[in-house]
Amino acid sequence: MKSAVETLSPTRAKLTVEVPFEELKPSLDAAYKQIAQQINIPGFRKGKVPPPVIDRQVGRGAVLDQAINDVLPKKYVEALQANDLEPLAQPDIEVTKFEDNETLEFTAEVDVKPQIDVPDYEGLSAEVDPFEVTDADVEEQIQALRERFATLIDVERPAQEGDFVVIDLVATRDGEPVEGAEVSGMSYRVGGGGMLDGLDEAITGLSAGEERTFTSQLVGGDLIGQEVEVQVKVTQVQEQELPDYDDEFAQMASEFDTVAELEADVRERLGNGKRLEQAAAARDAVLEALLEKVDVPLPEGIVTEELNARRQNVEQQLSFAGLTMEKYLEDEGQTIEEFEADLERRVRDALAAQMLLDEIAKGEDIEITNEDLTGYIIRQAQSQGQDPQQAFAHIQEHPHHLQEYAAEISRGKVLAKIVESANVTDTAGNAVELKNLRPDGTIGEPADEAAEGDAPDEAGEAAKTEA
Repeated sequence: MKSAVETLSPTRAKLTVEVPFEELKPSLDAAYKQIAQQINIPGFRKGKVPPPVIDRQVGRGAVLDQAINDVLPKKYVEALQANDLEPLAQPDIEVTKFEDNETLEFTAEVDVKPQIDVPDYEGLSAEVDPFEVTDADVEEQIQALRERFATLIDVERPAQEGDFVVIDLVATRDGEPVEGAEVSGMSYRVGGGGMLDGLDEAITGLSAGEERTFTSQLVGGDLIGQEVEVQVKVTQVQEQELPDYDDEFAQMASEFDTVAELEADVRERLGNGKRLEQAAAARDAVLEALLEKVDVPLPEGIVTEELNARRQNVEQQLSFAGLTMEKYLEDEGQTIEEFEADLERRVRDALAAQMLLDEIAKGEDIEITNEDLTGYIIRQAQSQGQDPQQAFAHIQEHPHHLQEYAAEISRGKVLAKIVESANVTDTAGNAVELKNLRPDGTIGEPADEAAEGDAPDEAGEAAKTEA
């Protein structure tokens, strides 16, 4: 077999492949055997029909076509390997020349991974915002903890923000009740939002036994986004009675003996969480600095495919949340043009990052262990609310996904290594510690082997690029 490659663009190649007829013989023999099993010819046992008889009864052309269909994928893969090409999509294959007992010629056009000149990625510089745990942050957490232990007491006054009310609600359109848009005896916190536009305003000021009608738009069902008349009746008004904030509360609500100890723990945990958020921002900033040093050509077909997939995913998420795209854009203060431009930018950055990190990984000693794969599958399942056992069962049925997971883990580990070598500071000029950052947000000692062993795995998971 001979093959030649023509570069149509940095991301698209055209292979021209010549296959001598003798190399078709195994596929041709296989085609005769398969057809012999499928036909019944008087005087011959099934499967024992000789080729000349098959040629007369079925036609030599049909046998040749079957042989070509068998050999083309194999020779295409051989040509890719011979020319060191990595395909990114299915090829467009065309048989350009073939006659019986003559050389088979075909072409294959396909999107391929571009050649990337890997830049120097040691010691990249990046800047992130500093983090601070304020007294207000601590007070907010303490307040939320007190509310968990609060009791509700009935009050004989109009409902106000923060109260809990029990309501009956029914939506009508053109005077007819809307199916599925009626609730009774539902508990709702005034000011909580997230249900119907205008509901909080309608409830505020109503006492038990009073009702009000307002206009809103449904957030689910067949009439999603359409205006309806909503009648809401308050049957009960309750306010929260918070427990006293003292050492007794600290002992009841936590493992600590005093509120001072409780506050110190809350402050520390908030700091760890914000440190992890800062580390994620540092990862993004380092990756952005890396991408600025190189131009990664992207196949437009792959970009379009990913854009469509992301757009569909956004629409599905909005539908599950009971929102229309128009409502979402209105809430975000975005036009559809701005949304599309932002989506395309993120898609291009993600694809460029994937390709660049894959290229860097070729020169790094990256090991993917069974533990890496198992942990990745479990985390993916948990993030999607799926039973990990179902995820493993899916892998058994579709083992090719393991290659995708291994690539994602490899990218994460490469990026973690690059981030650890980077010089990251906050806007105040303080160095941001990343190398010894533990998964819980604490900083380990450089000599602490356990801490150093944990940090890359966590950073690798955090460094996943968007697919």
